[in-house]
Amino acid sequence: MSEATPQSSASEVKAEVRPAEVTTVEALVRAQLSKALGGKRGMLEGAIPTLGFTLSWISTHDLRLSLTVSGSLAVALLVLRLLQRSTVQFVVNSMIGIAIAAFFALRSGRAEDAFLPGLIYNAVYAVVLTGSALIRWPLVGFMIGGVTGELTAWHNNPRLVRLCATLTWVLAVPCILRVIVQYPLWAAGQAGWLGIAKIAMGWPLQLGVLAAMVWLLNRDETPLQPTAQHPTAQQTPAPS
Repeated sequence: MSEATPQSSASEVKAEVRPAEVTTVEALVRAQLSKALGGKRGMLEGAIPTLGFTLSWISTHDLRLSLTVSGSLAVALLVLRLLQRSTVQFVVNSMIGIAIAAFFALRSGRAEDAFLPGLIYNAVYAVVLTGSALIRWPLVGFMIGGVTGELTAWHNNPRLVRLCATLTWVLAVPCILRVIVQYPLWAAGQAGWLGIAKIAMGWPLQLGVLAAMVWLLNRDETPLQPTAQHPTAQQTPAPS
């Protein structure tokens, strides 16, 4: 099944996490990570359809039935969200991923191809994340710039660039590991093991990465605005 990563526009981010409310880079990144992951429920909603597909395939080896089970579980989660009048963003993302996975699998007739979009997604994301860190323009920095209103001003602060580069590398680790582990399983046609690997390397790995990032972010406080203690912190021009 394909990976679905929640995305937000710059305007939405600014509306939800304002610089006036968040004073340090670390607090800002923590807030954005929590929003992107969707909390425990968001991660669970991403795992349930994959679990349904995997169990159905292992027990029946019926591709259409397995895809139907996965899609039905996603629809049930969507209905539950609607009844509770809560955000459907993460369920919809999951349903889009299921639709793409179903297209790949039904087109080839191979159950393992349901996981091919996720492999491609992780491979591309790993290249983009590692590439941005290597050239010293880490993607996490642009997330900060999108909130402060100065998309590239953070790059003038070497300390902030180092922090963003480290966080970007940490975000890249799950993508790299998924490709290393799951590609051989896909090449060998092991759909059942692919489903198990996807679940094991989904939210459990994400929680491990989140814990590592929280540890990194709790070590220091880098202000979004300059202070006497941090004169080189990112500066946002005052309105004229």
